[in-house]
Amino acid sequence: MTRAEMDRLGWERCDVVLVTGDAYVDHPSFGMAVIGRVLEAEGFRVGIIAQPDWSGPNAFAALGRPRLFFGVTGGNMDSMVNRYTADRRIRSDDAYTPGGEGGKRPDRAVIVYAQRCREAFRDVPIVLGGIEASLRRVAHFDIWSEKLRRSILLDAKADLLVFGNGERAVIDIAHRAAQGESLRAMGDIRGTATVRDTVPDGWTVIDESGLDGIHPPAPSAADSDRTVVRLPSFEQLRDDPVLYAHATRVLHAETNPFNARALVQRHGDKDVWLAPPPLPLATPDLDAVHELPYARAPHPGHGQGRIPAWEMIRFSVAIVRGCFGGCTFCSITTHEGRIVQNRSAESVLREIATIRDCTAGFTGAISDLGGPTANMWRLGCGKPRAQAKCRRLSCLFPAPCPSLVTDHAPLVALYRAARAVPGIHTVSVASGVRYDIALHSPAYVDELVRHHVGGTLKIAPEHTEPGPLSLMMKPGLDVFERFRAMFEASARRSGKRLRLIPYFIAAHPGTTDEDMLNLALWLKRNDYRLDQVQTFLPSPMTLATSMYHSGHNPLRPVQRDEGTVFTAKGLRQRRLHKAFLRWHDPENAPILREALMRMGRADLIGSGPHHLVPRGGTRPCHAAIPPRRPPPLAKGKMAGRGKKPDSR
Repeated sequence: MTRAEMDRLGWERCDVVLVTGDAYVDHPSFGMAVIGRVLEAEGFRVGIIAQPDWSGPNAFAALGRPRLFFGVTGGNMDSMVNRYTADRRIRSDDAYTPGGEGGKRPDRAVIVYAQRCREAFRDVPIVLGGIEASLRRVAHFDIWSEKLRRSILLDAKADLLVFGNGERAVIDIAHRAAQGESLRAMGDIRGTATVRDTVPDGWTVIDESGLDGIHPPAPSAADSDRTVVRLPSFEQLRDDPVLYAHATRVLHAETNPFNARALVQRHGDKDVWLAPPPLPLATPDLDAVHELPYARAPHPGHGQGRIPAWEMIRFSVAIVRGCFGGCTFCSITTHEGRIVQNRSAESVLREIATIRDCTAGFTGAISDLGGPTANMWRLGCGKPRAQAKCRRLSCLFPAPCPSLVTDHAPLVALYRAARAVPGIHTVSVASGVRYDIALHSPAYVDELVRHHVGGTLKIAPEHTEPGPLSLMMKPGLDVFERFRAMFEASARRSGKRLRLIPYFIAAHPGTTDEDMLNLALWLKRNDYRLDQVQTFLPSPMTLATSMYHSGHNPLRPVQRDEGTVFTAKGLRQRRLHKAFLRWHDPENAPILREALMRMGRADLIGSGPHHLVPRGGTRPCHAAIPPRRPPPLAKGKMAGRGKKPDSR
């Protein structure tokens, strides 16, 4: 991170300099650390510039001119999501900064950092990466400016963009750059985007630039090699939101790395060319990435300031990447992919032992054994030939695919082995559990409840009403109720007092005021008084964001004359939907009373047990409701106090 460190190592210059919006934490949960260690393992000299002063180029020249390229990322989070709430208010803190201090990165950090790198050394190539670049690799709707923006590759004036998990791509880029190849000529590398003047000779173009485009069947791998799908241009999408929904549908159909074709999108007189997504890492490769020689701590240059994101994961172990759930509002599958990548049990156990032996402050408790979804380890498609042709957006919606392997027995064995590591007394599961697949394994739920849940378990039904749930690609409420019954039965058998903490989304596309009212009434009947709640945030490239912007549903072929998808967009209506989730908060009573009067539901205003909100000046009506009792304790067992519900 400093010239002094380079001098101690005897380096005259770095091969690659990585610029990140996060503090530098040398741990496999932080993207820049992973890329740095991967390049180091390939023999390259890597410098990292963390949270630089972006007011000028000086901080970007601190390590000198890199021999090969600058690598630029906004950090583990999108810089705009990191800085602004769903209601576009500035956040006061930043979990990836020492002391949790906000304001240490600019808006649209990738663009700003790339500009400063160019100012520092005009002739040094620039590679963009990380989730901010990944989700903006094509023309995309931007909620913060309420307009369509170009591919970030063009706005940042960079040479190459890496999307998805970038280890393989970055290794190829570095070796080819070291041999003198231009980064702009590396568009054949999977998981990259480049700028071209036109489609090269010898390629077959599938034109999907209009609603009447060609929709061929899924091609074979051989056919995909020289086929490119043309998306509608930036200019077309800017002027036609319906076409944006169509483009989103086409793009998401090309996300299975086993059959995806290259994509091309015109911006003015240039084409943005997207190679097919990266192939998933095999287990030995993912193990190798996680077992590189990380210091497993923040860089000393950051001083003694506490970094909240590091504090949260320092005693946790990631066992998977990716998610096959396909929730339309979620960016995980758009970035990491729908094919779950698994670490080996042996690698996971070695990391637990490393945490025990090398991480300061460890007391014997592993805080999480999980990933994007806690219970997807070793799950996935059981028919490789079918998987090579599949274009489903979710393996779980509208029902679990018959080809899906849902056997949790290997995960149960991993949990038991983790608990048996000497010096480990607790292994918690803090990542969210996908309850619709957990239902297939009562033995897993028993194991989870008995040994890996403290006071609460996080799950995400997201809503109660079929309309919003179908547009989220989430299961119906009956599936949640079946899981809750299984969970509570397991808790009774284990003698533990546990509680589910469900997460819900307000103002998701397809959600009406009536839907939110029904959800609020369900929450009251079940005595769920949520603390912090989530309002839908239209992040770039997701299917739900396309619904928000276009008013059309990209989950089916898009037609101009089809019914539109209603979305709460005005600030007042979005606040109302959020208020329904916190029906018990006295501060929300005025806006809820006004809404109930307008909806013709004045019968829900009063102080009785069947009322949702009190009349003005009366005490909250929820005080009259008998609380929903947790499962009774088995005789002779001590009751543990539940944890405070986690925020989302």
